[in-house]
Amino acid sequence: MTTESNPHAPIAPLDALDRRIVAALQIDGRASWRRIASALGEPERKVARRGLRLLESGAVVVRGLVVRGETVILRMNCRPGAVRDTAVAAARRDDAIFSYVLAGAADCVAELQCRPGELGRLMLDEVPALPGLVEQQVSPVLRYFRTVHEWSPGILGDAEVEALGGTAARPVDGVEVPDVEIGPDEAAILRALAEDGRRTHDELAAVAGVSVATARRRVEALTRQGLVSIRAAVEPALLGLPVEALLWIRTRPDEVEAVGRLLVESPLVRYAAVVMGEHQLLVDVTQPSKGDLHAFLTEAPWVRRAEAVQSHLVVEAWKRSGVPTRGVSSFSVAET
Repeated sequence: MTTESNPHAPIAPLDALDRRIVAALQIDGRASWRRIASALGEPERKVARRGLRLLESGAVVVRGLVVRGETVILRMNCRPGAVRDTAVAAARRDDAIFSYVLAGAADCVAELQCRPGELGRLMLDEVPALPGLVEQQVSPVLRYFRTVHEWSPGILGDAEVEALGGTAARPVDGVEVPDVEIGPDEAAILRALAEDGRRTHDELAAVAGVSVATARRRVEALTRQGLVSIRAAVEPALLGLPVEALLWIRTRPDEVEAVGRLLVESPLVRYAAVVMGEHQLLVDVTQPSKGDLHAFLTEAPWVRRAEAVQSHLVVEAWKRSGVPTRGVSSFSVAET
């Protein structure tokens, strides 16, 4: 393995203002520094300087997550010594939303977008070709209570969230692919936003060959239609949440809704989805410490309604919210 630097070395948390700026970008990745400064009650120049530093460092990345298909969860077990190879190969897929190495019964897990009618090809042809893969389990997602790309860890108050155009309680997301036809200019804008979610309307207009006013309308329409979500991706450890776990939760079928709603009452739950398989819920939770994680697993209100829980510590993340970590591009995957 060769990397520019170790992308999974211990991360020093950001200071309070940097965390607040990141939280603002998690609500609206395209918000201007002026708007963020106004919402946070901070000087604009200070916010702009801090924000640009975060973006230039690569610690925070703002990109558009483009909806390409319905989502499935891929659990993988691998040959000894090949777990990273498999996780990185999954992360390099354009349709991957996240890819994690786990400590637990599964070696790694990824969320992939699958175009309608392509599940068979994904399961039978593409996934088995991943290097080092020994065993796979594919579980379609039936609905979301929260997605990783809309996670906000409760750093900002309700008034600050509202000033940024968000809401304290985000709506539940469906899993259907929006039935919207897009033209060449819209496709060009989506590609540009997937590369850099903070591209200006002038830049998007030049890429798409349209006027600035048209580019602005296109971005607003694509976002409103659910074809793209533009927000910041960041390592939870930078926000003071270095412990992350994936939970597979089994409960009675008539308790799934109640358990899901109880889970997302915590802002530290990054992701909660209803999936097919032995366990009905998949949850990604972050915590300040393993002690806090233990409390979440044993004392939180949702626990009383769960029948069984499998917990896996996230050891390495190679992709988050559709954004590869900095080590992915330089990681050398072993030949198989």
